[in-house]
Amino acid sequence: MKGLNGKAAIVTGGSRGIGKATVERLLEEGVNVLFCGRSEKTGLEALAGFREKYGDRVFFVARDMGDKDTPELLVSKARELFGEIDFLVNNAFPFTAKALDATYDDWVHAFMAGPGAYARMIAEFVKQRQRKKGAIVCISSISGHIAQPLRWTYNAAKGAVKQLIRCAAMDLAPDIRVNCVSPAWVWTDEVAKATPDGTRESAPQAWSEYHLLQQLQEPRQIAATIAFLLSDDAAVITGHDLYADSGYLAMGPEGLGKTANFAGSE
Repeated sequence: MKGLNGKAAIVTGGSRGIGKATVERLLEEGVNVLFCGRSEKTGLEALAGFREKYGDRVFFVARDMGDKDTPELLVSKARELFGEIDFLVNNAFPFTAKALDATYDDWVHAFMAGPGAYARMIAEFVKQRQRKKGAIVCISSISGHIAQPLRWTYNAAKGAVKQLIRCAAMDLAPDIRVNCVSPAWVWTDEVAKATPDGTRESAPQAWSEYHLLQQLQEPRQIAATIAFLLSDDAAVITGHDLYADSGYLAMGPEGLGKTANFAGSE
């Protein structure tokens, strides 16, 4: 992809899942990367794997995005390592999913470690760098677009991401593009927790019925979408929520028409 090689990026939550796949894709494209994660053990294991393949162009720091000083420290560390930063990928996000049982602390955590941390990372990215041009991608979700049972905190926080990137795209134009990606069901350890026994086979409807493409998405596929939005190939895209969802949000209650009475009528 154009405009990635030799640049520098921060990826939050890059130790596993979509974040880890994004770090790898950016390294493949020649980007130098600083990533963070809450678990030092998991992060260092990921770092060792990356360095074995890509050398010392990648770095890790153990940080929690819910901590007040994390955004400033992350951006400062990236500037120390790379001199300048071109890209920011806001990926780390709490999976707090509660409804009537949500406490005050649950709501504070969902928003301040989620869209609040995204916003503060964007602010630090803009504040600390000198380079004029840049690009930012935030990870949202199909959950920010639909209602799901007992998920007030998560869905509300994800829904806030779209409005955040629109406002940021307006205020940072024309030099910094800001977009978000809304994946559907992606096979990660968090999705595995939602299945009956932790395997793909135990929840076949997640791909055979919920997506037009009838496949469970892979982290590397979402990572490719993120890399595209950062690249010069997406130079005219900003303030946009890209549905990287295999057709999930295009479907209505009739789904693929397998059981609906009128879906296949002539």
